[in-house]
Amino acid sequence: MKSILVIFSATILLYTSTSCAQEGEYKNDDFKINNVSVTHEANLGVTIWEISVDGTAGKTTPTMIGQLDGASVLGYIFPTSLKPTDVGFNQIDGLVALALTSHPDFDDTPLWDENNDQIFNNDGIIWHPHWVILHEDKRVAGGLSVKQFKKADETVVLPPTNPGMPMYMDSPGYPVTAKNKSIKVIVPDYRMNNKTDFSYDGVTALMKVNTSIDDLPMLGVYEVFSVASGDLSLPYKVKN
Repeated sequence: MKSILVIFSATILLYTSTSCAQEGEYKNDDFKINNVSVTHEANLGVTIWEISVDGTAGKTTPTMIGQLDGASVLGYIFPTSLKPTDVGFNQIDGLVALALTSHPDFDDTPLWDENNDQIFNNDGIIWHPHWVILHEDKRVAGGLSVKQFKKADETVVLPPTNPGMPMYMDSPGYPVTAKNKSIKVIVPDYRMNNKTDFSYDGVTALMKVNTSIDDLPMLGVYEVFSVASGDLSLPYKVKN
């Protein structure tokens, strides 16, 4: 884990140092982190994950382009020290992260009807969670992407709530609430192997989908807006 974190920290530092003057359309106070926390509520058997920002959490959502290829994904992301097996994947190198995302061009939570309209494939813009495995990827400006696999690879294990894409991604359906300056998600202990002693960080970022260029990842990080620790060192511990 330490070697992986060194790589990721170097990637983030390199990206932020070379792109501070390149402010995209989504870089604003809604993604400027001022606090991050994960609190264990033992009496309820859950952890509450929260990112607080200077602006209004969840207010800014991606502009719709009308297609999947090139679609933007905005995220409030918690990189963690959890193992892939803790959240239902097979053991594999990479960084386990819980990402709260919004993307109006597609829906990747087929089991969940987040806007409660009895239509299950039109909720992408509503903030919702994903477990993902991130790895270093120099092909994209943000230096990270969601780890992919070949569909024929029989060693791959995904949670039953995965969205059916050839990536290490799950759509667990945890409740997400964005209100005022904070966005929160509640995760039952049993959904992450009852782990309550892990380290974590907070990141906000712009990701993009690619379905047309073989040399680019399917879902890569293209702009990092804010990192709670400043260097992705996962210095924060769960409050018990």
